[in-house]
Amino acid sequence: MSKAINGLFRRVLIQGSLLTATIAIIGGGIGFAVAGQPGLISALIGAALALGFVSLTALSVWLGGKLPLGGFFGLVLGGWIVKLVAFILVIGALKGADFINGPVLFFTLVASILGTLAVDSLAFLKARIPVVGD
Repeated sequence: MSKAINGLFRRVLIQGSLLTATIAIIGGGIGFAVAGQPGLISALIGAALALGFVSLTALSVWLGGKLPLGGFFGLVLGGWIVKLVAFILVIGALKGADFINGPVLFFTLVASILGTLAVDSLAFLKARIPVVGD
């Protein structure tokens, strides 16, 4: 894999981590102000879920890039299914928990998802990946 592609994945992981930390801090502050400790915990859980999903996406695409095209799509789709099932299981386990504030968790997840989509898109658009292989 070329240095440009490795640099792209490194940049996505670093920027995604910084975005998630920022959302955890801002969302945690707002969540604490709005709902106390359950709001803080909900914001931190939402940010942690987003960080896990960003990392899993980057890892599956990076590993899939080393495979033939069918293997790439299989690995990326498999990673997406794993993330979907994990998300359903985590949200199902947290449903009705006393230490969770639903709206804070929801808005933290929405902000994290939109932010990571923006980070991924900007990193891809700014990448200088050669079209012609080695």
